[in-house]
Formats: sequence, structure tokens, C-alpha cells
Amino acid sequence: MDPRTRTPSEIDAAELKRMLDRGETPFLIDLRNDEEFRRWRIEGRQPLQMIHVPYYEILAEAEEDDLIASAKAYARRHWVDHLPREGRIVVVCAHGGTSGYVAQGLRELGYDAVSLRGGMIAWGDHYEFVPVVEEEGLAVYQINRPARGCLSYLVASEGEAVIIDPLRHAERYLEFSRRHGLTITRVLDTHAHADHISSGAELAEQLGVPYHLHPYDAIHPMDVLPATFRYQPVYDGQEFRVGRATLRAIHVPGHTLGQVVYLLDGRYLFSGDTIFVESIARPDLGGRAETWTPLYYRSLLRLMELPDATLVLPGHFSRPQEADARGRVAGTLGDLKQSNEGLQALAAGERAFVDFIMGRLPEFPQQYVDIKRVNTGLLRPSEEQASELELGRNVCALAEEAA
Repeated sequence: MDPRTRTPSEIDAAELKRMLDRGETPFLIDLRNDEEFRRWRIEGRQPLQMIHVPYYEILAEAEEDDLIASAKAYARRHWVDHLPREGRIVVVCAHGGTSGYVAQGLRELGYDAVSLRGGMIAWGDHYEFVPVVEEEGLAVYQINRPARGCLSYLVASEGEAVIIDPLRHAERYLEFSRRHGLTITRVLDTHAHADHISSGAELAEQLGVPYHLHPYDAIHPMDVLPATFRYQPVYDGQEFRVGRATLRAIHVPGHTLGQVVYLLDGRYLFSGDTIFVESIARPDLGGRAETWTPLYYRSLLRLMELPDATLVLPGHFSRPQEADARGRVAGTLGDLKQSNEGLQALAAGERAFVDFIMGRLPEFPQQYVDIKRVNTGLLRPSEEQASELELGRNVCALAEEAA
């Protein structure tokens, strides 16, 4: 084979994400176990065809020790009528090891097959910095962790920057700010997250800048123990300057008791886990759904008083299709009032809203209790343990129907 036309053996997470953003639909073979596959998988803007076969099933049929030969034999027996002869096949496993053998076996059978380098761990750790606002004196970047549906933000003005809801990998924010000549002056968390590990306290400590959190969220809701790290308490109406811009904190309890949102120059709302593009948040992750839901109702009514032109920048998304053509997950408050079922439920009154919420609470992920412990400094996991805690997409939004 001409080396210039040789099929590559691997694809990295960034290139796979670019393919999916272009609307391409590679065929996927997922070799992870049933539980990991159930919790999360690769998604694109278009539906993706895939085969899920735990790798141990391939080994169970193996007649020889050669893993590549075993993969070829399994493919001949089970996949011939399912795999496309034209188009790319991406083979996925947890860490990118076993998928390499299966992809090589498929290439030897004539398929355009590649392994996802680093596996689902690498897919889960892929970040993108998407510009939302770039104008004189102000820039806003949405930091997207696509596999988990988690969003954070960097607000920059006149060489200064503030980070809002930083995700687990602090170095991504440090690298970006250095590359753009920005000085991070403070770090803000809208709340103590349950679905992912925040690097807020770590980032602020490394930089020697303030880390801000509402004091109600500096107590673990189940353990009722205080945070072990330094933070500066946020209060309702507090303002923070970043260059020429101003962020104003609004305390909106409901998802958590200490949930705040940040309004930037009266135009952009960093809504944390209050309003998403297609849904609203769940109020049960502190174990107090019936008590917190009426608070959430009143908080949302308060946010509905903001101008309809306010651009809502949420803390999560549930589907890749929520991003617009530029890759931004956002919507004006006026548009969301017309399209977001959770916001429309406010019109029926508090009692009906409580019933709406309680009838749509998804299953409670038990690992969220430990993630809350990490985010209050009560638990310090290893890197491997942190990755395990964060497996799967976030489930901070309401489900369409109760499970």
C-alpha cells in the first residue's frame, strides 16, 4: 500500500469531535462493559450507528492467543453484515488499548478502521474553548467538555480574566490564559457541584487569587460538615470588576441552597444550574427536593424578570444538538421562555410547579455524594479515582419523565 494513502491507526478526541461537528457519522464499535456503555457513549449532532460488544465476549470466542487474529475471526462471524465497507469505523474502549487490536484486525480485513487514542478517558477529558463574545473591551469564552455536557466560562477585559465554574483540569485554564496574555484575578463557582469536580479552589490557590463560593454551599448537605479550603463568601448583589466589565451575583437557591448566578454588564447571564437551554435543574442533589423546590420556583420567577434579550449561558447541556452552528450553547431568555418546558411550568403556580419537578426527577447517582465531598475538600481522590467519579454524562437536568 502506498504510505501516502495508508489508513491511520488512531484518531484523537479533538479530530473525532471535529468530524461530529461537521455532521459526519463514523460507525462506532464500543468495546466497554455494559455498565460503562449504559452510563455514557459518544454522541454527535447526527444519530450514530454503533455496535456494542464487551471485549471479553471477543476473547471468549478466541481460538488462539493472537488478539488481532481473534478480532478478525469475531468480525467474520458476527459483523460482516453490519460493518460499512465505505466510511470510517472508530473503535472505542476505556483506555485505547484493546481498541487498537480490534481496529488493526479490521484494517487487515479491508475496513477503514481506527482506534480512539486514549479511549473514553481521553474523550471525557477533551475541552474546547468556544468564543461567545469578542468585542472591544470584552471577551467571553465558553469552555465545553463535550463528553460530559459540562460548561464553564472565562470572562476577559483589558488583560484581566475571571473564571466561572472551572472544570476539573485546572491546567487547561492556565494554558489558555497564558496564550492570550490574560491575568486571572479571581475564580467563581456558581455552586458546589455534584456532577463534576471543580478545580476552583485549586486554581485560586495556585494563582494566589480569591476563590468565591456562597457560604451555604460551603457545607456538605448530607454530611453537614464545613469546607476545608479557603474561600471568600459571595452575597446577593455583590459585584466583581474584571477590567471594564462588572459581574453581579444573584442568589437563587433551589438547585442548591447556595446557588448563585452572575449577570455580566446586564447582558449575559451565567446561569449555572438554574436554567439550561432545553430544561431546568433538579433540586434533589442535596437530598432535600421537597424543601428546595419551592425555593427554586421563587428563584426562577426572579430570573424571569430580567430583560428578554439577556443571553443565558448555562452550566450544562444534555444533547450536542443544543449547540448552535458556532458551537455555542446559549439562548436569549425571551426565546427560552417560549421553548423551555421547565420555564413554561412556572405559569401554573407553585404547587403545580412542585408536582412538575417531583414527577421528573431522574435516578440519583450515588457517586454525586462523593463528588460533593471532593468539592468541599472533605475527600481528596487520586487522579484515577477522580476519573472514576466523573464517568458518564452529567444528570443535573430534569428528565422528560420520571424513571
